[in-house]
Amino acid sequence: MTEAVVKTVQCISPAGLHTMAYKEWGDARNPNVLVCVHGVTRVSDDFDRMARELCDTYRVICPDVVGRGRSGRLANPQFYTVPQYVSDMVTLLARADAEIVDWFGTSMGGLIGMALASLPGNPIRRLVLNDIGPSINGAALARIGDYIGQDVRFDSFEEAAQYIRTISASFGHHSDEEWHKLARDVLRQNEDGKWVRHYDLALALPFKLTTPEAASAAEQMLWAAYDAITCPTLLVRGAQSDLLLPEVAQEMTRRGPQARLVEFPEVGHAPTFMHAPQIEVARQFLLG
Repeated sequence: MTEAVVKTVQCISPAGLHTMAYKEWGDARNPNVLVCVHGVTRVSDDFDRMARELCDTYRVICPDVVGRGRSGRLANPQFYTVPQYVSDMVTLLARADAEIVDWFGTSMGGLIGMALASLPGNPIRRLVLNDIGPSINGAALARIGDYIGQDVRFDSFEEAAQYIRTISASFGHHSDEEWHKLARDVLRQNEDGKWVRHYDLALALPFKLTTPEAASAAEQMLWAAYDAITCPTLLVRGAQSDLLLPEVAQEMTRRGPQARLVEFPEVGHAPTFMHAPQIEVARQFLLG
């Protein structure tokens, strides 16, 4: 079975240098590149199943966004924001010598893709936005922001895995084995032997600093970015999502790139693309 190679690239923020780790699947010489970027508290390993399915066609690159997983942490957590992430991705694409890419972004990864795809001369050929749009339901955002900064620690992996399963219930139905993987990918043991989540708890800082005025301005900027996108775009929505509301998804089919909308039943925020029917939707759009 094809396995990934874990690599790193050095990036820069206004506070200094940091490393970003990424998994690369397939032939490193393949110019046909798919970049897959995870959600706010997830990691590159989320895309293991999809990458295995697509790496015969693509070189699949899956980064751990800074502050998560195998990547470094920012010296100043105020820079845990989309502009910093876009900057890091541009550095990653330069390291990978990827001039044209397809982009698959789940939640935060979709916001990063949206911002990058809006820029003149950007490298994105096709864009998949997984359960994310320019307007984000405030109640859902508050829910996510609340648990991001909680310093939860567990005595056993089983307890920690049950916690991850509980807070991730909106992912929809998965087997016990799949839930085990979804938990294992974002948990680690600290120096005290406790099981903790594998990201910088300071990710919560930008959420806490956001005012209603700032949130409104950010939404306007995101709509402006979305309206500037010209590449073919697929919008995927969990039919029960509380983050991407139905009316926002419909508006996205009428504005900007006029995204093609696909909804998955019995899933909230966000579809995991661990299952064949979901992967096939992405494959048909990307390679069709």
